[in-house]
Amino acid sequence: MKLNQLLMAAAVSSVLASAGASAVSDNTVTFIGEVADQTCDVTINGVSAAPVVLMPTAAAADLATNGSTTGVTTFDLGLSGCTAATEATNISVRFLGNNVTGTGHLGNTGTAQNVEIQLLDPSDNAIDLTGGYTGSNALTLAVGDTSASATYSAQYYATGVATVGTVQGSMQYAVTYP
Repeated sequence: MKLNQLLMAAAVSSVLASAGASAVSDNTVTFIGEVADQTCDVTINGVSAAPVVLMPTAAAADLATNGSTTGVTTFDLGLSGCTAATEATNISVRFLGNNVTGTGHLGNTGTAQNVEIQLLDPSDNAIDLTGGYTGSNALTLAVGDTSASATYSAQYYATGVATVGTVQGSMQYAVTYP
């Protein structure tokens, strides 16, 4: 009996020790940055801190079938305060969704069902956020310019018959200078 209790205590101690060790590895924070010759202030619709893109209220009937879309809403990604370009400078944009669906859209964290948020690039092509999105040369600073902008869009995307409720999705964004 005592041997079983001793073996049980040893097994529990072993599990607890390994659980603590694995928990430590899950608490890693990675910091990523860049040093560049060019830097600019980045905004979404003119807002630099915690921007919000307000989408229109959509009728559930407009999202009644898989693949249907509605509520196209544009948003401007802008650069300002850049060093004046001595030659045309192409700047890339990176989007990383916080909750990406299997279709590469922003997953809905609101209460509506069967609705995602699909992003479109400046040419109105669907953006696949699976693994992140990089828009190479998305913004161009012309010679002498200190600002640039590109217009992207977001729209509701049905994955089935949409139900009534709120729709919310989020992503992180960054620019990469040459």
